[in-house]
Amino acid sequence: MSGLSTPAPTDPPTAPGPYRAPGKPAPGPYRAPGKPVSRDSWWRSGDPQGKAPATPRTVLAALLTGLLTAWLLGDGIGVGLTVCGVTAAVAAGLAARAAGRRLRVWTVLWSVLALALLAVPALWEAGWPVVLSTVGALGLASLALHGGRRWPGVLLSLPGPLWHLGSGVLWAVEGMAEHTARGRGRIVPVLRALAVAAVLLLVFGWLFAGADAAMADVLTGLVPSIAVDQLPLRAFLLVLGTLTALGLAHIAAGPRRWDRTVVRPGRARGRLEWALPLTALNLMFGAFAVIQAVVVLGGADAVLRDTGMSRSEYARQGFWQLSVITVLTLVVVAVAKRWAPRATSADRRLTRILLGALCVLALVVVASALGRMWFYVDASGLTRLRLWVLVVEIWLGVVFALLIAAGLTRSAGWLPRAVVLSGALTAVAYGLMGPDAIVAEQNVARFERSHQIDLRNVRTLSADAVPALDRLPEPQRTCALELIRTDLVDHPVPWYASSRSAARARELLAAGPLSDGGRGSGKACAQAGLRFDGLL
Repeated sequence: MSGLSTPAPTDPPTAPGPYRAPGKPAPGPYRAPGKPVSRDSWWRSGDPQGKAPATPRTVLAALLTGLLTAWLLGDGIGVGLTVCGVTAAVAAGLAARAAGRRLRVWTVLWSVLALALLAVPALWEAGWPVVLSTVGALGLASLALHGGRRWPGVLLSLPGPLWHLGSGVLWAVEGMAEHTARGRGRIVPVLRALAVAAVLLLVFGWLFAGADAAMADVLTGLVPSIAVDQLPLRAFLLVLGTLTALGLAHIAAGPRRWDRTVVRPGRARGRLEWALPLTALNLMFGAFAVIQAVVVLGGADAVLRDTGMSRSEYARQGFWQLSVITVLTLVVVAVAKRWAPRATSADRRLTRILLGALCVLALVVVASALGRMWFYVDASGLTRLRLWVLVVEIWLGVVFALLIAAGLTRSAGWLPRAVVLSGALTAVAYGLMGPDAIVAEQNVARFERSHQIDLRNVRTLSADAVPALDRLPEPQRTCALELIRTDLVDHPVPWYASSRSAARARELLAAGPLSDGGRGSGKACAQAGLRFDGLL
């Protein structure tokens, strides 16, 4: 996913474009022949100065990505997704190299984070972190290839692959037609060699498999057995993988420069019209901060006595409202900044003071929300949802801290990439730490301290939770692990569709069989005091 960050939007339009090979004349805007470019259009303002044609190597890497996607992902997500992602990155890198692009620091950083996210499926089995990591890796790969700096360049670059699926195919077809006309004599021998190699591998592979049982096992694990009813799925994966790789390569060959997008500021409001609502909101936030200070100094037990609530009820009552307040505050800051008065230095100073105060007070709200959720976890245990909202709330606190820092500096040009970087680091940390393993570890540690565990919080976890749940005594251990064991036994998958966590879980369950033989009868749960009342 090598590429080049987009130049600053102040570059003159006649400057030599960075997306061309050295020594070549600067091409004109990339557009269909005969169609003039309207520079008044916000969409056309980001047209690349040139786009390198597709090369046979790039198209071959994209086709290889599609074949690997159909082969490896048809049986499940695991190591195969990491392999497919790396192959798509190679296709994008070949396209960037053909375009004469150079590496930049931010490009390398986004690419490394994208590859780190792609490593999550190879390590852990839980579904939600894998989905988050896959989507995040695609967004970061697009940002690495686009190289945005300003808010339009950063935000509009993230979903870039979606806009290049169709155009990437047309770009590949045009490039291959040009190369075929010029190098037909070189392409035909390559295709002939590939066909001969495929025939030789099939014949000798069949013979070796019949001659040696160990060799047969190895070849069986490498070659998927595709049933007729799986053909539509495999065909869909083939198309999806190829389109995604071509889309990324199409971006790398000459990305749209979203930083050129002109976003006009809103009409500045008068001081009273703008400052009065913000002042009132700051006062309300300040009152909440004072009340929270009184609660902390007075002790939570006193609050519980006064309200008549239990610990979990008090925490649950306020957390979700505080989380919504945190998100809405970000919206208020963005809207207020757009219509803030800016004619004089006094106006700009007032803007910084009011918005800075609101961001500081929002940190109090974030701290209160985190405290209540931790209160709730201590009383009822950790779940997937509670861990997820804790991570998101922490990230929102980081965003407010970045906004405060931007208000204290002369230039905030670093803010867009810093916000996305904080989100990317949060996603990487969340995925690599193994959320299901963390949830299981916290609940088991709580059981070891207090002999209390809500088995409903751990029974539906993935194989990532097995090392921690294996420490539970019977019958809690069997109740917690019977669904996981059933899933691992009833749905065996080849190595490329599995993860390191699933392999470890199989080893532990084989070493320590469940008390009821893993039949999933629910007898162990009944002995542990868990009733099946429809809540599981």
